[in-house]
This record gives sequence, C-alpha cells and structure tokens, in this order.
Amino acid sequence: MPAIGLGVSLNDECAEACRVALQNGYRMIDGARHYENEVQVGVGVGKSGVKREDVFITSKVFHTDYTYDGATAALKDSIANLGSCKSYPPNNVLAYFDLYLTHSATGGKDARLAAYRALLDGKASGMIKSVGVSNYSAKHIEEIREAGLEIPVVNQIELHPFCQQKAIVEYCRKNNIVVQAYSPLVRGALDNQVIQELSTKYSKDSAQILVRWSLQRGFVPLPKSSQPERIISNGQVFGWEIEPTDMAKLDALDRGKEGAITWNPVEVD
Repeated sequence: MPAIGLGVSLNDECAEACRVALQNGYRMIDGARHYENEVQVGVGVGKSGVKREDVFITSKVFHTDYTYDGATAALKDSIANLGSCKSYPPNNVLAYFDLYLTHSATGGKDARLAAYRALLDGKASGMIKSVGVSNYSAKHIEEIREAGLEIPVVNQIELHPFCQQKAIVEYCRKNNIVVQAYSPLVRGALDNQVIQELSTKYSKDSAQILVRWSLQRGFVPLPKSSQPERIISNGQVFGWEIEPTDMAKLDALDRGKEGAITWNPVEVD
C-alpha cells in the first residue's frame, strides 16, 4: 500500500484529479460507491498512462447495502463501474479493487457482519485483494473477530491534529491494522496559529504540514483536492520532517470527538 493517496468525492473533476495525481507520483486513489465516482476513477486511471497493476484503488459499500446479497451486488456493480473505462482490456481482467471497505459501522451488528462476509467472499473470488472497514471503533472490529472472520487490514477514519481518535488508533496498532486518515486537511480550515507558524518555519504550506504530521504519526493520509496545483503540492511531503517539539505542538491541538469536522460515526451501536 502506498504511503499517501488521493481522496476523491463526487464532482465533475474526479477523473482529471486522478489523472493529475497519478502523473505526479501518486499511486493510490480512494473512492466510494456513495460518492458515485467509481466510473470516473476508472477513466482517470485509464487516461493517466499508469498501468492498472501499479495503482492501488479503493472503494466502499454504503450501509444501505448492508445485507449479504446487497453487498455482493454492490461489489459486482463497483467492478463493472471501474471496468467500464475503454482503456481497460475487453475482458476487464484488470477491473478489480485492491481494497474494498464497509463505509461505516452504521446499520447494526448483523447487517455490517453480513456485508463484511460478502466482501470476504468477494476477495476469495478475486474481485478484491484486501478487505477493510471505515469509521469503525474497537468494539465493531471485535465483533468481526468474535464472529471468527478475518480481521480487516485497514480502518479508515477521520484523523488530523484536532481529532486524533487515540483509542481507535492504539487498538488498530496493537492488532496490526493499517490506519488510513481521511479529511487530513481539516477540509481547508488551516488558519490555526500553530499550523501557520510551522508553515512559516518549514517553508511549507499548511496542507503539507498536516499531511506530513499524518505520515509521521504512522497514518496513511488521503488528502482531497480537485485543483491540480493543490494535488501536486499535497504530495510533496517527503524528504523533510517536522521536528519532535513541533510534532508535540500539533499533537496538543487534539479536541477529541469535538474536533471532528465530518460525520465520524465511530460510536454507533
């Protein structure tokens, strides 16, 4: 799995954003069925000139499809969406997902377990390479373990200095689950004094400071942007480091769940 990826939402620039990212060093694209961007991801990958096998592509099934049959049908539809790009071979042998997630723990235990089982069977059939979860707390992942199922390889959660979700992160690390960070740029709210000061000190923009913080904390950040210049700069976060004392300043910004800027449904039953 690459160290950083491009997060994509539902917008007209999705395919172009993917193309720009891949032609400027990114090798991971994070999409979702709920954002209706799987077709556009396929188009962007096809236009990039980068081989499919060199790109790590993620999508997610939404809780409205949380039955075994519903999740299975959703996964098959996702495969069809991704493979609809004419740049793929006619038999779509490269239309698969490297990672496929349940989008949240919403829907109740039985529903999310049924969907998760469907994804594991999708992995067994070759449609996806790895299965993970998103917006799960420790209790939701423990349900998977207690059901005797394969533990997810990834838990994708909202993560940035203001919302560090320390208990979930600690659990994932103890269980060798990769933590992917969505909304690492706090949706552009970058006017915090500490972030601004570090931006000046390191001669980096605020977004780069936040992505670098995420990397140094051991997360896999997924910054979003549809602007080519921002996509490129968000990926220019290697070859330099934030000093430990400055990392501590960023760590001190944590506000717990009050710092969340998205739906962050990690506490659902």
